Parts: sequence; structure tokens; C-alpha cells
Amino acid sequence: MVAECSGQKLEFQGLARREVIARFDGGDISSDGGSLLLREVEGRTKVVEQFARCFEDHRNPDLIEHRAADLVTQRVFGLALGYEDLNDHDDLRCDPLFAVAVGKADPKGESRVRERDRGKALAGKSTLNRLELTRADATAKERYKKIVLDGGAVDQLLVDLFLQAHPEPPDEIEIDFDATDDPLHGKQEGRFFHGYYGHYCYLPLYAFCGEFLLCARLRPSNIDASAGTVEELERIVTQLRQAWPELKILVRGDSGFCREPIMAWCEENDVNYVFGIAQNARLLRRIGGSLKRMAKLHEQTCEPVREFRDFRYRTEDSWSRARRVVAKAEHLPKGANPRFIVTSLTPEEIDAQTLYETVYCARGDMENRIKEQQLFLFADRTSTATMRANQIRLYFSSVAYVLMHALRRIGLHATEFARAQCNTIRLKLFKIGALVRVTFRKVWVSLSQSYPYAELFARVHANLASTPPG
Repeated sequence: MVAECSGQKLEFQGLARREVIARFDGGDISSDGGSLLLREVEGRTKVVEQFARCFEDHRNPDLIEHRAADLVTQRVFGLALGYEDLNDHDDLRCDPLFAVAVGKADPKGESRVRERDRGKALAGKSTLNRLELTRADATAKERYKKIVLDGGAVDQLLVDLFLQAHPEPPDEIEIDFDATDDPLHGKQEGRFFHGYYGHYCYLPLYAFCGEFLLCARLRPSNIDASAGTVEELERIVTQLRQAWPELKILVRGDSGFCREPIMAWCEENDVNYVFGIAQNARLLRRIGGSLKRMAKLHEQTCEPVREFRDFRYRTEDSWSRARRVVAKAEHLPKGANPRFIVTSLTPEEIDAQTLYETVYCARGDMENRIKEQQLFLFADRTSTATMRANQIRLYFSSVAYVLMHALRRIGLHATEFARAQCNTIRLKLFKIGALVRVTFRKVWVSLSQSYPYAELFARVHANLASTPPG
């Protein structure tokens, strides 16, 4: 990010006989030299371009300097680079390299209409906030906020982007659902106290297929963790099977998703499932003998021990039918650790131990993906007054995640950072000092010679350059 020039001299501790003096007079130097990679991956995937089409711009095109697509790109790239607040863009708008990444033809803002905007190629916070604060029913008659987002189009886009990333349809996929808390510190619409988490929060619902985000739905927290899952499943599965009719689908979730409506819908729509089950006295009695054997064996070996049981089970009143349940009878140094899962998969298709250890436990990686979005792409910055505006912020974070995942999947393929999380990618690839010179015919970007990952950067660039546009 470019700091304002200042004649102030900053004196630091001397080095031997030399004085150490700093000034903000280096010219157009950006701290985000790696932002050019975002432009490259966007050029190959068109993630942000497709997202921008979900907005309808009612502004008069003859009276604007920033197209809706430019505003959307600026916001998404800002999140990817680590700038979580709109306030940050009042400084970022002066960075010519960021303007190049966004695609501004005049990266130094020399041709801006108003004198006070000269030298600021990009939009400031007051313009960007129109993306999230415009009402759903806004028209051209509104005075300021006229850029309307179609949330349903974004929901469809997240699944479309998953389909686009797979030229050849897979035989089978796993869709993981989970809910998490989004702490709130104001009096936002839909704010409720959640007893489990111990604070006021939202309770967003996420769906991932591996590292691909399929759904990010903001919800109030005064609901069951599984609320809305059937509706999201129906929408996602329908869209997937329209493209891949023969696709086999397995849905996974923890015990918060072990609900009759979800299991019944899966059974009626040829979708397999495996969900955790909360312990109860009846289940514990079914594996009482196994727990005793494991406790005795642990006493003899002082090692963690486990065995698996496979049986049919039905609740007294909440389940419509008996279903296959797999139990893990485990004893650890801290004591007994029984666990239960329910599944539509038969014993002939998969044995109990493999189902639990290989299939069910693999869903835990989804929590890393949620952490990436919540912590590193600022999905928890839901501080606006309305649920709609906060959902739009969640969409921006979601698209930033999809873009970063595309960079990881394409650019970092076969490198040591192929599994790196977003914050690591940002630190290693984006935060590079760069001197920018804009001439009539070229934009010269001189990256720091002391940058320690120059070889990795060149490899990522080569991977992206060899990938044809999507």
C-alpha cells in the first residue's frame, strides 16, 4: 500500500558510523507486488467476473467512473490481500499496482473527472459500500445506492464454479455440511445469544466438497444447527445432477445434522449419508460389553484401544425407520471415548472401521476450510445493521475464498505450498515490495531483489501462464 509522501525525516539508531534516515519519498512503491497473481488467476477462471454479473447496476453509465465489475473486483481482491475493512480502500485507491490488478486502464488516476480524485484510480469506501447496502428492491430512482445483488444467482454460481473446475465429471463426491458461530458485538438484525457458544452470534451454514465451497448461508443463531440443510441440499444436488446425471453423492455431517428430515430426503433422492449421533443411554447399552473389554485391554497394555460394532437402530419416536449405526468402542488414557455414526451405506458396500476412520473422520478437514474463510478472508466481519448486508459481506468473503483456492489449485500445483492456507499464500506470495512506473505504453513493476520466494513466484506465474483462460 502506498503511503502519502511526506518530507518528514525519520532518524533511527545509527549503524557503525553511518546514520540511518528514512523518508516517505520513494515514489510509487506498493507492498502488494503479488497482487498481479490475483489478476492472472482471475484471467484464467473468471471467478470475479461471473460474480459481478450477479449485480444489477441501475446507475446512469454516463455519470459513473467505476463500473460495478470494477467495484466488485476491488472489494474481492482487497479481501484476498488482507484488507478487511472498507476504510482500507481510502488508502488503497492511491496504489497504482492495485489499480493494475483490478484492471483500471488509468492506473494513476490522472484522467479522473474531479480534481480532488486525481491520483486516485480506484473507488473509496463511500462508493464501495453501495455494493452491500443497496436494498433488494432498489431501482434507478434511488439517489445513491443502486447496485442490487441477486443472492440466488450467487448461490447458483458457487456450484457452477465447482462444475467449471471439473472438465471430467467425477464418479462420486462427498458434500460436507457444518455450522459455526460468527460472534457479534453490536445490535445487528438477527442477533441472538447462543447458549453453547456463550455469546451473541450468527450461525452460518457452510457446505464444502473437498476444498470447493458450495454454500455459505448466514442465519440467526436461535435455530437448530441443521436448519435449512434440506433446502440447500435439494438446490445443490439438483444443480449437480443436471450437469452430471450419473453422479453418486455422499453427504456428511456431525451429530447436529442427524435429523430425520435430512436422512429421509437423502433416502428418497438416492443420496447416501453418514452423520454423527449424540450419545444416549440406549446406544451406550448396546456397546456396553465392548466398552468393558476395551477398558480391560487398556489396563493390560496402557495403549489406546478400540473396536467397532455394527447394528440396526431406531429411536423411540424421532426416526421413521431403523437404520445402520456404527459404534466405536474406544478407551484412551483419559477414559472411555465411545462414538456413534448413522449411515445409509450397507455393510456390503463398506465395513464399519473403514466407514468411521476413512469416510466419516475425513469430514473434519472442512473445519480448516471454514477457518480459512472466517479468520483469513474475514467472513466474520458481519458488522452492518441488516442481515441482507451481512449476507452480502459473506458472499464477498466466499468469492475471495474461491479465487484463493483457484490460485492454490492451479498456480501452486506441485509446489511446496500446494496445501497452504490463505494466510500463508498471502504472506509468501502477495506481500512483496514493488516499485511501479507507468509509461504511455507499459507498466513497469520492479519487485524486491531481496524477496526470498522469487523462484516460487516464477513457478506460480508459469503455472498460471500455461493454463488457458476458462
